Amino acid sequence: MHGQRCIEENSVVILYVDFKTLRVLRVTKTVDTKDGKKVPNIYQTIYGPLNVSEVIGKPYGARIELKKGFVYLMFPSPELWTLALPHRTQILYSTDISLIIANLELKPGKIVCEAGTGSGSLSCSILRTIMPCGKLHTFDFHDQRVECAVEEFTSLGYGEFVVAKHRDVCQDGFGVELTGKVDAVFLDLPHPWLALTAATKVLKNCGRIASFSPCVEQVQKMCVELRSNGYEQLKTIECLVRESVVKTITLTTPSLCTAKNRTEEPLPKRMKTDGSDPRDGGEATFFSMPVTSCAGHTGFLTFATCMKNRS
Repeated sequence: MHGQRCIEENSVVILYVDFKTLRVLRVTKTVDTKDGKKVPNIYQTIYGPLNVSEVIGKPYGARIELKKGFVYLMFPSPELWTLALPHRTQILYSTDISLIIANLELKPGKIVCEAGTGSGSLSCSILRTIMPCGKLHTFDFHDQRVECAVEEFTSLGYGEFVVAKHRDVCQDGFGVELTGKVDAVFLDLPHPWLALTAATKVLKNCGRIASFSPCVEQVQKMCVELRSNGYEQLKTIECLVRESVVKTITLTTPSLCTAKNRTEEPLPKRMKTDGSDPRDGGEATFFSMPVTSCAGHTGFLTFATCMKNRS
């Protein structure tokens, strides 16, 4: 699927309806009804019905006119997939994902283990980063999640770059076949320290590890265990997004007249809305400042380096 310029049958498309509405669209000419009959695939939107068979052959990014508006056919990049994917669990978003990929020092050719596949939001971003010669081994203790993830990875074109398995890594580990071969490990588990011994076995010397925990008590416990297992360069990050407000204000220039002369000047009937004195003059300019409140806490990201050859 990667490298395709046009939409083919059985492809996955992100249907961009508006800024807040993204939908996953599987491009098939027909769908099965409850009675087992095949009928034309008609997708209903707020702007009217979309005949899915008509999008085959269209380029990604194409605008499709409907009865009451239009939609866009977008390529399922990891960023758009994160916003549109079906949620089986809580997911990580682009702010945390970018920090994870950067601090794990991922690049093409890396071998990565992920404990806690979930809905596959992070998995897709990791796969794009380590392609075309890397490999992701992802594990989840819930078998149905693994089955759904495998189906989605295949439909998105990641099938040959990922191995998804049903396994509890806290008890069964990552597998002896990965011993000493993994460049990075990511743990999204309630008790990540229980998987630390297994992670240490598969990591290379100077390999990187990361864990995501919503509570600071989990972070404290994880850091203690990391230290006791010989990990170094420990770092915990919390990413909070603050928007900036841009508006136009009037900057006044100081008056050189005396206070006595100033008081004698008549005030205009209408004062400026920003509270400045019109007698001072001034010019409009853009002003930016961060908002006083920001989005709530998502979780803490803890990073460390596995040092196996310490003298």
